Amino acid sequence: MIKRGVYAAGLSVIGHDMSLDVDSTIDHAENIIKNGLHGVFFFGSTGQSQLISVNEKKDLISKIAHHKLRDQFYIGTGSNSLKENIDLIKYGIEYKFDTFLIMPPAYYKNNSDEGVYHFYKEIITKVPKCKIILYNFEKLSSFLFKPELVKKLASDFPKNIIGVKDSSYNLYENLKIPNFLIFPGSEAKLVKSLELGCAGCISAVTNVTHSIARKVFDDFEKKSPQSMNTKLISVREAFDKYHLIAALHLFMSCSDKKYKNLLPPLVSLSDPEEKELLTKLENLDFLPNKGMAA
Repeated sequence: MIKRGVYAAGLSVIGHDMSLDVDSTIDHAENIIKNGLHGVFFFGSTGQSQLISVNEKKDLISKIAHHKLRDQFYIGTGSNSLKENIDLIKYGIEYKFDTFLIMPPAYYKNNSDEGVYHFYKEIITKVPKCKIILYNFEKLSSFLFKPELVKKLASDFPKNIIGVKDSSYNLYENLKIPNFLIFPGSEAKLVKSLELGCAGCISAVTNVTHSIARKVFDDFEKKSPQSMNTKLISVREAFDKYHLIAALHLFMSCSDKKYKNLLPPLVSLSDPEEKELLTKLENLDFLPNKGMAA
């Protein structure tokens, strides 16, 4: 069962043949947990989830099932297809994974509250053992969760709808549901969200800010003065000025070239963007290798 903490939407490592490098993707998740994170979500949007095949996702699930950190691994479905969502969730449950990060189907801009409600209802009806963290990210899904819909889903399916990742940031400040986990999608909002009673964060950039983000979280829990939050926010803001997936893969590829590949239609940052980002990070004393151990 997922708890309060600092989590990453984990990166996916892509091989030269454009297939998922399952072992390297798992190794990456293990490394960032060892560097401070409470857990990692595979196949969120940061993990290029919509671009990765169901068979590759199943391959990873079957391998992490026997991993020593399996209790800190969580699955995103990353599919528009209702049937594929249900199929992947059932497969995960066979391996005793029960918590899934699920975004409403993207692309269709006429998504309605009623339609999205029935999307989740159908999943729960078909797989009643699943626990779902709603993924609120209008920029990608063309759908914005309103507080009323989240409350209805949590009320109607209290054993299944257990939380929300709020990457549109219209929920975390005002939504109040008992025993419901709210995770903003940015560590820049971590302290503020914790002060409001939220559960932590699920972030793309914690793939690289893991140690600093954990320090900020732990200092809050201990009621200690915040010594790293300003740096944490500044690093996040530097990454946010670029395509986030490409920027993170650039940062990681400075230490290990296997992170260089992205699945089309994603492309790497341009040379000027790469230089600009690395200069900004250098000015923040957050460079590859050094930043990873901060």
